[in-house]
Amino acid sequence: MADTATTASAAAAAAASAANASTDAPPFQLGKPRFQQTSFYGRFRHFLDIIDPRTLFVTERRLREAVQLLEDYKHGTLRPGITNEQLWSAQKIKQAILHPDTNEKIFMPFRMSGYIPFGTPIVVGLLLPNQTLASTVFWQWLNQSHNACVNYANRNATKPSPASKFIQGYLGAVISAVSIAVGLNVLVQKANKFTPATRLLVQRFVPFPAVGPAGDGADASGPPHAHPGATPDRHVHAGEIETTQLEPEIARATSSRTVVYNKGL
Repeated sequence: MADTATTASAAAAAAASAANASTDAPPFQLGKPRFQQTSFYGRFRHFLDIIDPRTLFVTERRLREAVQLLEDYKHGTLRPGITNEQLWSAQKIKQAILHPDTNEKIFMPFRMSGYIPFGTPIVVGLLLPNQTLASTVFWQWLNQSHNACVNYANRNATKPSPASKFIQGYLGAVISAVSIAVGLNVLVQKANKFTPATRLLVQRFVPFPAVGPAGDGADASGPPHAHPGATPDRHVHAGEIETTQLEPEIARATSSRTVVYNKGL
């Protein structure tokens, strides 16, 4: 019986090894990026994984299976035949949908994978020609509201911040964006030296200086950029950096060789 069990175990290990060798997936590392972050191409592939809108269509059953697969890996109870590709896919699904601190589902429009499909209509609205005062205010408000909600939904929940800080950042971003957009539109309309074509062209670029400074205010509602001593199992837009590359005051705050930080949006 012992020989039979040993043979079966060896066969299962060989099958798993063969299955993993049949794919191009690198060896799985829990909580680590799939692609090397030391090259531009690796960071680009990592970013594409983060914003992959296909994860928006993952079913509840598939999510539970992905979470269970990662739990099995963590506890060393993986069933034979599981490949590195399956493990990477499971981690991608979990990180795209669940908040790493609260383990709760992130509302679909505020996930990083939803940033393009839900954010693109807003960008189109910002660039619409011949906008009225009301439409300018509406699209700037909607854009900053979406950004603030994405920041809040993906915040670092290990260190809760007061709601007043979020509200202050949100209001500052909205007021800043609306004021700049409306002010620039008024100036362009009063510029008598512009031809109608030039005026229309300049108005198309008004949203860019409006959303830029406002983004600094919206960041007040977002997560901090570095968490000395943080665990490696962070959210999808987290990165890892050696403490030798950090500012001296941050590096002195931890004894770890590397720290995990939030890359923002």
